[in-house]
Amino acid sequence: MITERSGAADRREVDKFDALASNWWDRTGPMRPLHAMNPARTAWVMQRVRRRFGDHPVRMLDVGCGAGLLAESLTRAGCDVTGIDAAGAAIAAARAHAASQGLTIAYRAAETGDLLAEGVRFPVITALEVIEHVPDPQGFLDDLAGLLEPGGLVFISTLNRTAQSFAVAKLGAEYLARLLPVGTHSWARFITPGELATLCRNAGLRFGDVAGLVPRPLAGGFRESRKVGVNYIAMANG
Repeated sequence: MITERSGAADRREVDKFDALASNWWDRTGPMRPLHAMNPARTAWVMQRVRRRFGDHPVRMLDVGCGAGLLAESLTRAGCDVTGIDAAGAAIAAARAHAASQGLTIAYRAAETGDLLAEGVRFPVITALEVIEHVPDPQGFLDDLAGLLEPGGLVFISTLNRTAQSFAVAKLGAEYLARLLPVGTHSWARFITPGELATLCRNAGLRFGDVAGLVPRPLAGGFRESRKVGVNYIAMANG
């Protein structure tokens, strides 16, 4: 399934997240930063989806869905979600958890290229915490643009490549606080908002909103912020 096509997954990255599949839904396990961030990410996405499409159900593609944290939140918000991931074990965990919650989500062990070959398109695509793990970010954005319906929305979240993110997301999260397994991220693959805007423009997408996601030390979880030095989320228009 993994090929050398532009936008294809990195086999080493796939194996890394496959190994975490059984712990994905453990809120105190290696995915706890994603659990903490998920409500803020979902709210930011859904606010813009409803602004564009209203309150009726919208078909959405969640790329790099893992074991389904975002896909389940979007489904609970009333969306018709298809989730794909190259990590087969993560997809198996996603299916099992959705079934246990009584949620209907179309999960597939697939890559963007598989869907492109089928000619399917979606009005909304999410790819959160994915682009920093792919070997060809431009090819990945090109694929997302090819899967987007005209006038659709693409949501991307990632890590900014700054000294702050190196200290917080790499050294702090992986080596000091042990919030993530060592080697989860490569700081060199982090992408600045300016670089992401260029990648989107090259793919024929119009870069729109961007917001930082920062921790709430007292209340817990994350909140939207103007500070984009570490984690940020962005929207692009088709």
